[in-house]
Amino acid sequence: MRREFDAIVVGAGIAGLYMLHRLRGLGLSARVYEAGDGVGGTWYWNRYPGARCDVESLDYSYSFSPELEQEWQWTERFPAQPEILRYLEHVADRFDLRRDITFGTKVTRAAYDEAAGRWEVRTATGEEASARFLVMATGCLSVSKRPEVPGLERFRGAWYHTGHWPHEGVDFTGQRVGVIGTGSSGIQAIPVIAEQAASLTVFQRTPNFSLPAHNGPLDPETQRARKANYPEYRRRARESGFGIPVEPATASALETDEEARRRAYEERWRRGSLTAILTAYTDLLVNREANETAAEFVRGKIREIVRDPEVAETLSPRDHPFGTKRPCLDSGYYATFNRDTVTLVDLRKTPLVEITADGVRTTGREYAFDSIVFATGFDAMTGALTAIDIRGRGGVSLREEWAQGPRTYLGLGVAGFPNLFTVTGPGSPSVLSNMMVSIEQHVDWIAGCLAYLRERGLTAIEPTAEAQDAWVRHVREVGDLTLYPMADSWYMGANVPGKPRVFMPYIGGVSTYRQICDDIAAKDYTGFTLSA
Repeated sequence: MRREFDAIVVGAGIAGLYMLHRLRGLGLSARVYEAGDGVGGTWYWNRYPGARCDVESLDYSYSFSPELEQEWQWTERFPAQPEILRYLEHVADRFDLRRDITFGTKVTRAAYDEAAGRWEVRTATGEEASARFLVMATGCLSVSKRPEVPGLERFRGAWYHTGHWPHEGVDFTGQRVGVIGTGSSGIQAIPVIAEQAASLTVFQRTPNFSLPAHNGPLDPETQRARKANYPEYRRRARESGFGIPVEPATASALETDEEARRRAYEERWRRGSLTAILTAYTDLLVNREANETAAEFVRGKIREIVRDPEVAETLSPRDHPFGTKRPCLDSGYYATFNRDTVTLVDLRKTPLVEITADGVRTTGREYAFDSIVFATGFDAMTGALTAIDIRGRGGVSLREEWAQGPRTYLGLGVAGFPNLFTVTGPGSPSVLSNMMVSIEQHVDWIAGCLAYLRERGLTAIEPTAEAQDAWVRHVREVGDLTLYPMADSWYMGANVPGKPRVFMPYIGGVSTYRQICDDIAAKDYTGFTLSA
């Protein structure tokens, strides 16, 4: 039976839950389709050892409900996956959201019917549904990147991907374990696995900058003080560059003497923050020489922590500026390589050749394992959208439209795809920000847009090709002012073979971007075509 709704939302993670809540508030009928068997999105799937958010819990939480803000008690400064999932399950229950979510149902196709002005949606289970509006709340880091090395089917041991971890967990006690990948998930998982395994071999292709989280139980007084000041704090977050309030830098790194600079970096190293060092000076993301002062400071820390100078050098990034790949927050990552049971393999010197029946073979030798963990990351920002066969006007495929790189207007809509909204899509701050802040901003903007259409008897909204072209150009120009395009990062799509090398997020800042979006809405949605 084909079901009809005002809106269909794909994904029941942070964005999908809040979008459903806002749609209900508008009095619109809505259905959320979720591939998993529960809510949580990223935090439903990523259950690997050490999985933790790199934004503080008091920041990584919804702001739309003052009552929710006050009643939920966080236990750690940086929340672990189980706690975040409990929080999102609490939100789903508190606002009775589950009754409008279909779980275990993957959307495979969405086609726009021009005559009816509706989206026709199909799922892998054969369900068909129709809606005037389609909201893609599929997440920026939700499609796991499969291992590129051949031979996995031959491996006689057990293997796991950090993005699809067994819900019952894995006990590596006494095992010989190999981990392939040293991005964020690898950096979080490696210290935990090393505590269990008889031996751990880490295969690293590209070293990553990582900073200490200094995590611990959340001080009750800190939590009480924040809750007392939440409205003002949230305002500052929305008006910040990264969605987290920080004191703006006022000095250039190059105009600061070396000793003062060292003290500043040292103080920020002790904070445990993704943005602390990056925001120390005005020119760290735009001047390579200035950036090198921060990069070398972190490399110096690696040399202090790791006892073997050769291992320390292998762990020290030198092929990209600091911050242009998302830095990681860790709990004892570098110190893990001081363990006698941990071995680091530099894949730049001895590349991976294949997975064998017994383990992994590089050009140097073969390694035998009981288990292999793939921490190989995600097809970021576009993967979840292009994985679905989305077709707009004239049957045009989104996948084909984006063959040379994603093209959106504001990261919210796509020309030729009426009434399609992409929450934190490419061309918006998204992954360069506190995702909670960016998600709420997008959902609120979409809800405001739908209310505007209804009040004026309008039924369709679509970006113009001209507005989209101008926005894509602006996103690229702003990105090119920074050092980000110098890195082969997942921001650039460089981690996925064959993916166009395009800087996908908007680096203009959360506050600037919000003002642009608000101005466009205030001017009757400039750059969009609205119709009845």
